[in-house]
Order: sequence, then C-alpha cells, then structure tokens
Amino acid sequence: MDQPAPISAAPAAPAAPPTSRSRFTVPVLAFGGILMAVMQTVVVPLLPDLPRLTGASAGAVSWMVTATLLSGAVLTPVLGSAGDMYGKRRVLTGALGLMTLGSVMCALSSDIRVLIAARALQGAASAVVPLSISILRDELPPERRGSAVALMSSTVGIGAALGLPLAALIVQYADWHVMFWVCAALGVLGLSAVWWAVRESPVREPGRFDVAGAVGLAAGLVCLLLGVSQGGQWGWGSPRVSALFLGAAVVLGLWCRQQLRAARPLVDLRLVARPRVGLSHVAALLTGFAFYANSLVTAQLVQAPRATGYGLGLSIVQTGLCLLPGGITMLLLSPVSARISTARGPRVTLAIGAAVIALGYAVRIADSRDLWMIILGATVVATGTTFAYSALPTLILRAVPAGQTASANGVNVLMRTVGQATSSAAVAAVLVHHTSPVGGVPLPTLHGYLLAFGVAGVVALLASATALTIPGDPASGGTRGAGNRTRGARDGALEGA
Repeated sequence: MDQPAPISAAPAAPAAPPTSRSRFTVPVLAFGGILMAVMQTVVVPLLPDLPRLTGASAGAVSWMVTATLLSGAVLTPVLGSAGDMYGKRRVLTGALGLMTLGSVMCALSSDIRVLIAARALQGAASAVVPLSISILRDELPPERRGSAVALMSSTVGIGAALGLPLAALIVQYADWHVMFWVCAALGVLGLSAVWWAVRESPVREPGRFDVAGAVGLAAGLVCLLLGVSQGGQWGWGSPRVSALFLGAAVVLGLWCRQQLRAARPLVDLRLVARPRVGLSHVAALLTGFAFYANSLVTAQLVQAPRATGYGLGLSIVQTGLCLLPGGITMLLLSPVSARISTARGPRVTLAIGAAVIALGYAVRIADSRDLWMIILGATVVATGTTFAYSALPTLILRAVPAGQTASANGVNVLMRTVGQATSSAAVAAVLVHHTSPVGGVPLPTLHGYLLAFGVAGVVALLASATALTIPGDPASGGTRGAGNRTRGARDGALEGA
C-alpha cells in the first residue's frame, strides 16, 4: 500500500501575526495569475499581421508563441524548486520581473529576434500559479485555503478569456506596441502589489540547487515540446522531428537516472511514483489537452467565413467576447468547486469536472452553427475546467510535504502545458486532414471541427476515469467531518492510504 509522505516539520501556518496587508494576499496573487494568462494570449490577435509589421516570415513569427511555451515549460518546475529552497515570494517577484522586462522589450522593438527573446522571458510567468498556490498553503488558515486555491487555479481561464478581447481592442484602435506597454504597466502593478502585500513564507526545503537536473530537464523538454509543436509544420516523419523525439527520449532517460541518484533532486521522482501524486499528474496532462481544444477550436470556428456554410465570420474582438462568459463562469464557480472538494474530496471534484468538460463537447457536437449554442458549449467546458483545475493543486497539496509544494505543483502545471501542446498539435493534424476549398483557399470542414471536439471529449472522459483511480480521499464518507477538522489542525497531513 502506498505510504504517505513524511509531514514537514516546517510551520505551515503563518509564523508571525497577520498584518493589515495580509488580507490582500489572495486578491494580489489572483491578479498575478490572471496577468500570467493574459500574457500568454495577448499576442494571438497580432499573429496574422506580424509578418507585415516585423518583416519576418510566418514561420519566424510562430516562434512568438513557441518561445513562450518552451520557456514556460522549462522554467515552471525549475522556479518551483527554487521557490521551495530560497523563498517563494522572492522567486515569484523574480518571475513577474522577467515577465515585465519581456513586455518592455516587446514594446521597444519590432525586430523579430528581440521579440522572440522577449516572449521567452515572458514565459517565466508560468511559474506564478504554482508558486502562489504554495504561498497560500503556507500563509492561510485551513478554512480559507480551499476557496483561495480554487480561485487561484481558475485565474488561468479568467485571464485567457479577458486577454483576447482586451488585446484585440488595443490592436484595433492603437499601435501594436501600445499593447505591450499596457502589459508592462500591469506587470509593474502586479510586482509592486506582491512586494507590498505578500510576505515571505517561512517554509523552506534546504539544500543545494540541482543545476545538472535543471539543465537536463530543460534540454529534454525543449526537444519534446519543440517536436510536438512543430511536427505539423515540419512533418511528423521528417528527420528533424524524429531526431527531436529521439533526443528527448535519451536526454529525459538520463535525467531520470540522475534525479534518482541526486541527494537533492530537482524533481523527487520517488514522490512522483506514488499513485496519489503520479495519477494526479496524468490527470493534469489529460485535462490540459481537453481544456485547450475548447478555446483553440472555438476561435477558429467562429472566425471562419460564412461561405463555408458553418462559419460566422466574427472579428477577433467578437471572438474574444464569445469566450468571455466562460471566464466569468470560472470566477463565479471557483468557490463551488472548493466546497465540493471539502465535502467529497478533490478527486471527486476532478472526476466531475472532467465529465462536465466531456458534456460540453457533446453540446458542441450537437450544434456548432448557432452562436448561442457555441457559447453555451464553450461555457460548459469552462465550468468543467473550473472544477478540474481547482481540484488538481488540492490533490498535490494533500499528497506532498509542505517543503515541496511549489516544485510538485510546478510539475503538475508542466503536465498541463504538455497536454496543451499535444492538444494544439492534435487539433492542427485533424483540421489539416479535413479541409475543403472555399474561394480557392483550403479551410477546415465542419466535420473536422466536430471530430476535434470528439477527440477532446474522449480525452476528458479518460481524465475523469483517471481521477477515480487516485487513492481514496479521507474527506469522503463517514470520516469526512473528522477528517476536515484533523486536516485543519495539521496542514502538512496527507490523505490516508
């Protein structure tokens, strides 16, 4: 039977009395999470025009997205581990600082090389959510922790829903550099707010930072995600993609061996191997895949020209507004998801959320021609994502020692990122193979979109089934009330075997 991880001896409750600024901790960290998601989406409205604006090729411009994806995937677990060792607030401000610096660089330049480097710096913001969740565990009393973590998790969807129409409006009515100046100003605001309102957590995991592990993980992830993200463009059977996947297998295999031998590994693979942790990571990957297809496919479908017979010909601003109800729903339902986790356990919340995502895709398959049905289906998917994303960090919090919270949640966010990258590649492959000429231009058919919805729905059902295989949560059944009171008294306690 799986044995629980040792309870950290470090204090999980605030070591010092709360100050008048402490009440701003949750909203400030939530603002940082929304800002992170906004940074990931603001470049989307620019992509069609960037070749003209920068004088670069469409392939080079695509690296504005790829660079952020790669750097975020690499830096999230690395900065999470650094936060556990050197201080979560310190590393969080560093991540926000890099994001702000990247925004300033984008605002000052039209050189595609500078823009790509700047977007890579902005990828550091991906570590904001896992670091913030770890701070919430350390700083908040048990009765507030669940709802705060749920809100923090939902900021990913909220920020994505807000970022697209905001960026589109700015690009439509102002010079495109203004968008990045606005991002830089928001970054300074977020950085200042964290510095003012969030105090440093006393919970640390002492040791020497695993530089070799960080380099090995970075090399392996770059090979893997570069192959996944560029496979459709370069060809899945091309020598470059094959070499990248082979390189990823070799490097990550050697990295796993090094991690198992390291005295203080970057990622505790023995902890990951425990069913309660490992299955949570698998569920995160599947949920990330299922969630990402919603916004990715919806944006393309509603912007398709009316000549296709199904497209609505909407502008990018109108497209963003279609996704906005989903973001508002995530904000409103995050407390509900926290209550379900408290009453029934986070694995039940995760299973329900993934099932609701599948239901949303069933709605999309039933009708993807009428705007109100498209918005309804997308909002149902967002509802399920709220439940699933709020449950995942709670599962991790209960399954790992307090001193490894940021690094473990960083790995969980990494798995979501891998799922999203795989979803993007899978959706692109499906749509490319189901096209029809419209005005001499090959465009995806409605059947292709419905097939993509079907694939995402099946993956969501797999995520739901995976959630139910996670070892039982003591918050369910007859032990629920006593279990909640016991966990409230000891933050580091883990779920029973």
